[in-house]
Amino acid sequence: MQFEIDRDALLRPLQAVIGVVERRQTLPVLANVLIECQDNRLLLTATDLEVELRADVNLEGGEPGRLTVPARKLMDIVRNLPDDNPIKVSQEQDKVVVRAGRSRFSLTSLPADDFPTVDEVEASHRVSLPQAQLRWLIEKTHFAMALQDVRYYLNGLLIELEPQHLRAVATDGHRLALSELSPELKLEESTQVIVPRKGIQEMLRLLEESEESVEVVLGTGHVQVTLPEIRFTSKLIDGRFPDYQRVIPAEEGPAAVVDRETLRKALVRASILSNEKYRGVRFAFDAEQLRIQSNNPEQEEAQEEIPASYDGEAVEIGFNASYMLDALAAIEEETVRIFIRDANSSALVVGESSRDARYVVMPMRL
Repeated sequence: MQFEIDRDALLRPLQAVIGVVERRQTLPVLANVLIECQDNRLLLTATDLEVELRADVNLEGGEPGRLTVPARKLMDIVRNLPDDNPIKVSQEQDKVVVRAGRSRFSLTSLPADDFPTVDEVEASHRVSLPQAQLRWLIEKTHFAMALQDVRYYLNGLLIELEPQHLRAVATDGHRLALSELSPELKLEESTQVIVPRKGIQEMLRLLEESEESVEVVLGTGHVQVTLPEIRFTSKLIDGRFPDYQRVIPAEEGPAAVVDRETLRKALVRASILSNEKYRGVRFAFDAEQLRIQSNNPEQEEAQEEIPASYDGEAVEIGFNASYMLDALAAIEEETVRIFIRDANSSALVVGESSRDARYVVMPMRL
C-alpha cells in the first residue's frame, strides 16, 4: 500500500479522529490509527472500543491496502512538516515509511486485521437535523452528567426522540438539565438511548454551528452520527434512565425574577468563601431582594444583596454554588425565573420567556 497526499489534506482527518485515542491502552493496536486506501478515497479510523471515529478524504491514485500506524506519532509528524511538500506514505515489510521533501520517518506497524472496527449499525430509528440543533441540545445539558457514578446509567446523556420532540437530559442525582427542540422528525414511535460521557464529549467537539444536515442513526447497542467527511459511532449505555419528568418541579407557585448576569456575578463572589468541598451557599428570598450568604470552616463569611422580584413568603434555601452557576451559564436570556416551593424542595431555573432549556437544582442542608 502507498499513497501521496497534501499535508493539510492528511492533517484534517487526523485531527478529527485523534480524540478517541487514549494514551494508555488495554490493547496495543488501539494506540494506532487504521488507514485504508480504496477507490480514490483515504479512510482513517480510530477507536477505544467504546467510541469510533472514521474520517475520509478524496485521494488521487494510490495503491489500495490497509495498515495501522501509531496515531499520535503520525499526528505530530504531519503537524510539524512544512506544508509545501506532499507527503508520501508506503508500507515496507512491518514498517510504515513517511516521506516529505528531505524528511523520512519509519514507524512501527501492527496488523490491520487486528484493528477492531464497528460493523454497520442496523438502523431502528433514523433522523436528520441541522448540526447546530444537535450541538445546542448537548451544550445545554452535558455538564450535568455524572462522573464515574456507580449508577452507570447516569454517566451519560439521555437522548429522547419523539415524532414532535427531541430532548436531551442529564443528571448526577443532585441536579438535572433538560433541553428540548420541536423539529419535524419522521418517526413512527418514540425511543430513548443513553450515550456515554466520552461519546458526548466527542460529538460536542465535532459538531459545528452549522445548518448543514447531520444524520443520526440509532441501532441496537450503538448510535451513529454522520457528518460531512466524518462518521462517529458510539456504544450505548445499557440501562434505564430515571423518570426525569417526575423530578422537574411544576412552573407554579412562588417564583423569583432576577437579572441573570447580576446573580451570576454575586454568586461567584459569595462562593469564594464557601466550604471548598461542599460549595454551599444560602439564598434568602424576600419581596424585593435576594440575599446570598456563605461561610466556611475558617469562620469567614460573605454576603451579597441583589434586586429581585419575589411573589412568595420569605424563604431561605441552600444550594451548591457550582450547580447553580452551571445552570445560569447555560441560560441565554438576560432574566431568569427561579421557582421555589419551600426550603426543602428542588428549585426550577428557567429563562424568563423560553422553556426550551430547564434546570433543576436540589437543596442543600447548611
